[in-house]
Amino acid sequence: MNSASLTYLRPDVAALKKRMDDFVELECIPAEAEYEAHMKDRNGADRWTMEAVPPCINRLKNRARELGLWNLFVPPHLISRIPERALAPAVALSYREYGILCESLGRAPTVAPEACNTSAPDTGNMEVFLEFGTPAQKTTYLIPLLQGQIRSAFLMTEPDVASSDPTNLETKLTKKISNGTVEYILTGRKWWSTGAMDPRCRVALVVAKMDYSDPSCQAQPQTSKHGAHTIVAVPLPHPQVIMQRPLTVFGYDDAPHGHAEVVLNGVRLDESDLIFGEGSGFRVSQARLGPGRIHHCMRALGIATRSYELMLQRTMERKTFGKYLWEHGGCQDAIADSASDLEAARLLTLSCAAAMDDVGVKNARDKIGIIKVTVPELTYRVVDRAIQVFGGAGVHEDLFLARALAGLRTLRIADGPDAVHRRTVALMEIKKRALRGSQHSRL
Repeated sequence: MNSASLTYLRPDVAALKKRMDDFVELECIPAEAEYEAHMKDRNGADRWTMEAVPPCINRLKNRARELGLWNLFVPPHLISRIPERALAPAVALSYREYGILCESLGRAPTVAPEACNTSAPDTGNMEVFLEFGTPAQKTTYLIPLLQGQIRSAFLMTEPDVASSDPTNLETKLTKKISNGTVEYILTGRKWWSTGAMDPRCRVALVVAKMDYSDPSCQAQPQTSKHGAHTIVAVPLPHPQVIMQRPLTVFGYDDAPHGHAEVVLNGVRLDESDLIFGEGSGFRVSQARLGPGRIHHCMRALGIATRSYELMLQRTMERKTFGKYLWEHGGCQDAIADSASDLEAARLLTLSCAAAMDDVGVKNARDKIGIIKVTVPELTYRVVDRAIQVFGGAGVHEDLFLARALAGLRTLRIADGPDAVHRRTVALMEIKKRALRGSQHSRL
């Protein structure tokens, strides 16, 4: 597809995007100050209570519903599985079309995604329940999530192992059988568990390694290294789930949603808590991560574009040595380089999303890996240049830029670090080349 095709929107989607753009610019961005003011004087445990949730969030949620901007993340193939028709998106969007709207959401990253019920990790968790959840799980967790009444968490990363290799995970799900009844005991420690301390969080999806060492499990199943993991839905709050502490990202705690270190102290579960059965953890995780990386990258582009616009405005208002900043060669370089980086990031991501629409998420893994490495780097550079143009003001909390930089730097680690995605891309490129070579040898 050419660049015009990648950015094309059907008339109804173009109208939707116009409503989204107006909502973000006229309502979400102005609400950021209200959000920050509400949190400013809250300290310690006060930052993780229901009272800490800024009132502007519910107001904006209601407004997003009115505008038809609710649950737009649900891909077409999963819409039919939504239990209640009223919770379906107003317009069925392809991955590429939704990606374009994600750029708009990224312009107000603290407020807009949650206002439209498209925040991570909730979107990925909802897709898991839609695709793999049981009817009971959909009733208990999916419907309240789609309604925006509760939040959720995804617990994978662990402090004691290199979690970028999931085969290293040590959290155990011990299976026990007594009088024909199956019970599972979940034990371990997780961290960077986004949303776990949110006072509205009512379920955590936890990745654990199956443990069949109990004597009641007479025959241990033979599993591959990627078939040893299971995902379970843990109801929260739970007496055996201990929120050890909130974690900060470059000093930001992102309360009241935030990130937590969590202790799983012998959580008792049963078969109804498993997601798609034993040993399906890798398959379920991969299904939720591919679309999520499109969301992350396009929101990153929205963050960087807003930063770029702030930089442009600054260069047109401030003077040094008798000239506006934009008249200096160094600033002209920063402007040109940033425009190039933004265009490259946008087209790379939309090309990936179009491939996901055409050939499916699994067959677009190489492109997903490429954008996950490249787009955070490109967008980070744009924000970094903007901070340099603003000088001291750029690193101050009064502006959007410092938090933007922290978020984009973190994105190079979240959902898999750069090195893992580079490895994936390289191995796939070698495999394609080897296949071409074997085909040529037969000609």
